[in-house]
Amino acid sequence: MRRSVQFQSPEQVEAGAAGTRGGPTRQQETLRTEFGFELPRGYVDESGTVHRTGVMRLATARDELVPLRDDRVRENSAYLSVVLISRVVTRIGTVEDIHPGVIEDLFASDLAFLQDFYRRINAEGHTRAAVTCPSCEEEFAVNLAGGRLGES
Repeated sequence: MRRSVQFQSPEQVEAGAAGTRGGPTRQQETLRTEFGFELPRGYVDESGTVHRTGVMRLATARDELVPLRDDRVRENSAYLSVVLISRVVTRIGTVEDIHPGVIEDLFASDLAFLQDFYRRINAEGHTRAAVTCPSCEEEFAVNLAGGRLGES
């Protein structure tokens, strides 16, 4: 499922209503629904190929509700995250058929990374965080989706 949604911020709506010389402005932003990531270790497929990069899409209400009806989740609530992550990850490397079996075969550090990534993009809507330098007190943004283990 790939979607792009157009929306206007309240400021854009006000600017459009007020109009300009050429009439209402139609500045639109695209809602980002897919986010790239790089796994700390990587998924190893049947042939031994390691896949590290991937794409996760925003979750829908259905993505969070359907796993609750899954028998594996009913038997073991810890399995909920495996089913949920398998629904929203659209690609890992060249593997596009992402199902719970693929997520089960991830290293624990990669699953933990994906769980955190899911929380960040669905709760906050992005993977950037505003930070302030403790030395000079300059404010800037950092991308939390970032790199490999040990890198900052």
